[in-house]
Amino acid sequence: MWLLVIVVACVCRSLISVSGTEVDGYSKTEGAWILSLRRSQYSMNTVAECAAKCSKETSFTCRSFIFIEKDQDCWTVGANSKTETLLRRSNTALYEKKVYLLECVNGIGAEYRGTKSKTESGKMCQRWAGTVPHKPNYTPQNNPLADLESNFCRNPDADAGGPWCYTTDPNTRWEHCNVSGCTEDCIHCSGENYRGKTSITENGFTCQRWDSQKPHNHGYNPSALPEKYLEENYCRNPDGDPRPWCFTTNPAKRWDTCSIPHCTSEPPTVVPELTCATGEGGSYRGTLAVTESGKTCQSWSSQTPHKHNRTPENYPCKGLENNYCRNPDNERMPWCYTTDTETRWEYCRVPNCGDGARPNDAVIPPEEEDCYVGDGTSYRGITSQTVSGKRCQAWSAMTPHSHGKTPQNFPNADLRRNFCRNPDEDRAPWCYTTDPKTRWEFCNLGKCTTNPQVPSPTSASKPQTPTTSDETPTETDCKIGTGKTYRGPTSFTILGVTCQAWSAQSPHKHNSFTPETHPSDDLEGNSCRNPDNDVNGPWCYTTDRNKKWDYCQIPDCAGLECGSQVHKPKRCFGRIVGGCESKPHSWPWQISLRNSQGVHFCGGTLIDPQWVLTAAHCLESSPRPGAYRVVLGIHKEEAREPSRQDRYLEKLVLGPNRADIALLKLQIPALINDKVLPICLPEKDYIVPSGTECYVTGWGETRGTKGEGLLKEAGFPVIENKVCNRPSYLNNRVRDHEMCAGTIEGGTDSCQGDSGGPLVCSSQNNFVLQGVTSWGLGCANALKPGVYARVSKFTDWIKENIQAD
Repeated sequence: MWLLVIVVACVCRSLISVSGTEVDGYSKTEGAWILSLRRSQYSMNTVAECAAKCSKETSFTCRSFIFIEKDQDCWTVGANSKTETLLRRSNTALYEKKVYLLECVNGIGAEYRGTKSKTESGKMCQRWAGTVPHKPNYTPQNNPLADLESNFCRNPDADAGGPWCYTTDPNTRWEHCNVSGCTEDCIHCSGENYRGKTSITENGFTCQRWDSQKPHNHGYNPSALPEKYLEENYCRNPDGDPRPWCFTTNPAKRWDTCSIPHCTSEPPTVVPELTCATGEGGSYRGTLAVTESGKTCQSWSSQTPHKHNRTPENYPCKGLENNYCRNPDNERMPWCYTTDTETRWEYCRVPNCGDGARPNDAVIPPEEEDCYVGDGTSYRGITSQTVSGKRCQAWSAMTPHSHGKTPQNFPNADLRRNFCRNPDEDRAPWCYTTDPKTRWEFCNLGKCTTNPQVPSPTSASKPQTPTTSDETPTETDCKIGTGKTYRGPTSFTILGVTCQAWSAQSPHKHNSFTPETHPSDDLEGNSCRNPDNDVNGPWCYTTDRNKKWDYCQIPDCAGLECGSQVHKPKRCFGRIVGGCESKPHSWPWQISLRNSQGVHFCGGTLIDPQWVLTAAHCLESSPRPGAYRVVLGIHKEEAREPSRQDRYLEKLVLGPNRADIALLKLQIPALINDKVLPICLPEKDYIVPSGTECYVTGWGETRGTKGEGLLKEAGFPVIENKVCNRPSYLNNRVRDHEMCAGTIEGGTDSCQGDSGGPLVCSSQNNFVLQGVTSWGLGCANALKPGVYARVSKFTDWIKENIQAD
């Protein structure tokens, strides 16, 4: 069974060397505010000035600071995220001194400022300010520079043995603490949290950089998986393997494991859950040993009847005792191998700890547009992406961001999975993000409109798109993306307050955003602009003395561009085999490929008004264009809707090197409207990150269940080829120009009649065609995900053929 999906550095002493908005020696988190009684407020123009203020703070030991650029507010704080509660707050950035975040020592650890509070024999430390059971020689009063805070291990006397503490044991006055060295390259457990710098594998191969696709293409994109810390070419464990690994620079060896020893220090503690499971159940330590179908679990240390590597030795720290249900590899819930020779493994039905649906439970959203009303507190859709394109963190998860907005604390807020919600009545739905550097953001959602403007059909040969790009300023009164290039005339805020001129210093004084500081951002008048590329869009300082600045209501310029939808889809996480009916015309690029008698047998995707992409194996019955027809603009397979468009074919172009992909040229271009629209193509050689939620649509086989004759859809994650090619999956059958998507337990897949159809993935506001349904071992079988032609490997071939005509 395998996971589907889903550095310690020397601290620089310079505190005012700034690169962009980064400050040396500090870790930055966007959208975070820290609660602390020890803090001071200052007015500062830049983040570097605020950092300098923190380093010179005399009222307390400054461990972090908060800088609010638009307000030019600087708060120095005597605490950090390890000791105090973090809150979310718009347009703030928390900078924490890295030295206070390290949980390792350099040298003898005289500068250690971590939070370890147990000795090497496991005794709890006594508070440095306390006098019971031991009267200390070293106290916060007589050693103010030693940071003798709470009961944390410290080294105030430069002891050669490293950090120590007085103990709470009356018979033991003091002991050293077991704090690992920063230069010690070792792993705890299976190395999921390894941040070291080993970059040579156990067989001597040099690791390939994670942000490189050469010599090996892969789906572990550092920018899309920030929580995996895929830095440089260092060994990491992003997919639940027994230990860290990397892709290699040897073209003949795709990947290899890294030989990194286990740490001698104590591993991270796990608070065991004995009767129920939170989230994915990684902390479940109960004694349930029966699967959801009633099969007895096989012992984790046994290799009969099923051989496996999920052993207590390979997966320490995961509680693999006896035959109890566990989740050692971040599956969607606890599971076990079974004692039934015919059933390798199954999930266990461990009760939830009151947190509603587990992060990956199937959910069919309500029949509503994916938009929100009012402030969005009633929003119950399934958007899980922020305005800047970041993935949302599950509400029940505490990594990468610890928080109090849990399903237990907000039982009426429907905090399921990682769906955008508004539990605290903010101005719009939001979520915590999976990016450790960005605590939270508002979601990529718009307000619902009662009378949406549906564009009328057009016979244009190209989709209607804005004539500008993200790089070209537009004077139209709409924004593209975040509105960084907006140059329109709107000069009042979302509440109707007139904007203050950018060059004015009254009623609000400011120095951060003026025509002089940002000469290329058109800050001449008082029109709304976005000089700092705020993800929430254009804004301005206001003429209201009680409101320094606010956002402006600028609509998006997006019209009928590729990959957009006038009729918003369900985005159903249910099964396509079994039938999850799509909302009519919500996937307007889906076509039906038919024989000369008009019988549907394959799918396809409109990529240009005159071109369709499908699978080459769909054309095996005849090489003649006249043997096929394409039907567009339909929801029902019988195709009697008034929106139906029929097209005969002019040309068939089979894919290069016998790849399972083909182009179909229509005799007459399709009419582009709200029910017929091309999909966007991916960038050349783009690899969809592992775990990305994508969607398949089609009129294919439903195995006798409901939904025959209606367009169906299913959402499931992309599986990295490294995982998909494991023996328990597809055993090295998947090639580089192909990709996998599906779920480990089966039940969600494309099937006969879906061949040639689209696998699309969301990118900001649009969908992109990433795969063409190709093959699989059966339909929706466990451990046998679907395989798709990887479209990004054929973009040059597609463009060459379209342009040649």
